[in-house]
Amino acid sequence: MPRLILLNKPYGVLCQFSGEPGRATLKDYVAVPGVYAAGRLDTDSEGLLLLTDDGQLQHRIADPRHKLPKTYLVQIEGEPDDAALDALRRGVDLGDFHTRPCVVQRAAEPDWLWPRDPPVRFRKSVPTAWLELELREGKNRQVRRMTAKVGFPTLRLVRLAIGPWRLDGLAPGAWREVPAILPAPPDAAPRSSAVAARRR
Repeated sequence: MPRLILLNKPYGVLCQFSGEPGRATLKDYVAVPGVYAAGRLDTDSEGLLLLTDDGQLQHRIADPRHKLPKTYLVQIEGEPDDAALDALRRGVDLGDFHTRPCVVQRAAEPDWLWPRDPPVRFRKSVPTAWLELELREGKNRQVRRMTAKVGFPTLRLVRLAIGPWRLDGLAPGAWREVPAILPAPPDAAPRSSAVAARRR
């Protein structure tokens, strides 16, 4: 049977099983032979990463043509106004590509969120805010580039969900295995908010 593992990737961990001496990799957290990441998560980002030993499932998850929604919790520097949020929702021109429309809403800092190690560096004179952002694409460092483009640099980025799979209950560095079932093709409408669903 194919295997599917949900990992809460900590900050600073390389999204690969081999790396440079002294750098943490997936091998330090998942001692399961034959699995590999289905998609990527930047070293300085945290949260849900899927691993599988099945090529078809890996392709279904990682290929942007399948448009699996990915939901992120984003801490930004500054307090965005409605115009900035509307710009993110419509899509922004990042020079090498124009982002697709996405779902963005303000969010409260969640009480379940673990402290980051190392902590985020704050400027005392600049407030911060939290957003929940759902994409159906995943270019390199896209979320960070999007928030910076509208004037609000990302300080912390945590992926909460990929398609039907959610981070719920996983501590940093912890993982669990779930049934390896291919998700059905998504409909045209974005699914409901992962954070909102958690609060219900």
